[in-house]
Amino acid sequence: MPLLDAGLLGILQGLTELFPFSSLGLLVIFPRLMHLTVPTSGTSYLPFLVALHVGTATALIIYFWREWVRIIGGWLATLRGQPNAPGRLGWMLILGTIPAGLVGLLFKHDLARLFGKPLMAAIFLLVNGAIMLLGDYIARAPRTNRFGRLGWRDALTVGVMQILALIPGLSRSGATITGGIFTGLDFEDAAHFSFLLATPIILAAGLAELPKLHNGGVHGLLAPAIVGGVLAGITAWFAVRYLMRYFEVHRLTPFALISFALGLIGLVFLA
Repeated sequence: MPLLDAGLLGILQGLTELFPFSSLGLLVIFPRLMHLTVPTSGTSYLPFLVALHVGTATALIIYFWREWVRIIGGWLATLRGQPNAPGRLGWMLILGTIPAGLVGLLFKHDLARLFGKPLMAAIFLLVNGAIMLLGDYIARAPRTNRFGRLGWRDALTVGVMQILALIPGLSRSGATITGGIFTGLDFEDAAHFSFLLATPIILAAGLAELPKLHNGGVHGLLAPAIVGGVLAGITAWFAVRYLMRYFEVHRLTPFALISFALGLIGLVFLA
């Protein structure tokens, strides 16, 4: 894969993993539309995609590093029988990661086949827009939950929504923010939990897939993965900085409309 192509895909990943447009969907559609030299069929594309996601996760760790220090320290304290709020949040993040982690592990090869089906990804971008409109509709009801009061049912609800992100075209952030809205969180708190929840599952996928890139890996994707991952991380840092401010006062509808437009463009040019 040319490094220029890898860099373009890295920038696309950094933007669309956190902006709710489905990074997987666009990373399946974009190479086909632009005729990039990318092995999107089968499992050969998966380690490269995971490398881009790890770049995004690294940006999230850097942005939230103080909070992660408190969460990890608090979680370790709970293991010593010392309950505390950051440690409880750590358990909620673990619980929220389990559903998508199990589904991804059990159905990895079936899901990887979707990487070679850009038309299906375009269709799911339309579904993605509908999910976000549903989130905005639910948010009309009074918000009754708070970030610091998330319970195990709330974490599981958001975690189940995260399963949708395994399908190209369905946004992880869009689905999990909508899940947070469903539990009674406001947009800012739902986005906060969504961005924290992204890190564990991406790092777990990295541990499973990145070793395949060693010594040239699949189709010589190691160098492209490094370039793409670094650019994804840089782009994602600016994206999360913007979105944490955006969701203080704004909703998902603009992103839903853009997702509809991207899906329609994909259908028109791929059909």
